[in-house]
Amino acid sequence: MPVVLDCPIKERNLLVFFGKGINVDLNLLKCTTELLDVLLEISRSTFIDAFQHLNDPNDFQAYLEEAFDREKIENELKNQSIYYYLVYSHATPVGYFKLNAATAQTDISDPESLEIERIYVRKEYQGKKMGNWMISQIIDTASKAGINYLWLGVWEENRDAIRFYQSLDFHKFKEHPYYIGKDKQTDWLMRLDIPKL
Repeated sequence: MPVVLDCPIKERNLLVFFGKGINVDLNLLKCTTELLDVLLEISRSTFIDAFQHLNDPNDFQAYLEEAFDREKIENELKNQSIYYYLVYSHATPVGYFKLNAATAQTDISDPESLEIERIYVRKEYQGKKMGNWMISQIIDTASKAGINYLWLGVWEENRDAIRFYQSLDFHKFKEHPYYIGKDKQTDWLMRLDIPKL
């Protein structure tokens, strides 16, 4: 039986303290097809900021066209095992994440696991603990849904991301190939066991 995240993460509003007297009002919103254009823009722009300078331009463009194809993302938004969430600061989308349950997972189809396929924050909001907050929301929801563990893939060359996940107690359990266009790269698969309530 497929996992249903219905407590999917409810729309949440909170005030986050970012230091130096700066408070930012954040909203977490489940993405629907009505928000497709917003999702496509933040998905593409955050991926470009993170990885374009590290990849062959032709391979990178081919990957962008495939991974962030409008019809593909729209179909994913209609899939009951795929969940996209947008993080807003006031009216500005500042981050997003994508969760895959059951058979929507890319490598593992364990009904007791949940894949974090994508988690990105706009570069001007990085270093402000937003990633930690997003992961905490995912852990909370996964725990309530009876998920035993989270897992994700991270490029072996992305040392900052690996250190970030390790700081949250994710550990490497496997590797797999990942293609950016024709360029074969290696991802670490990392896992976090969810404590039982």
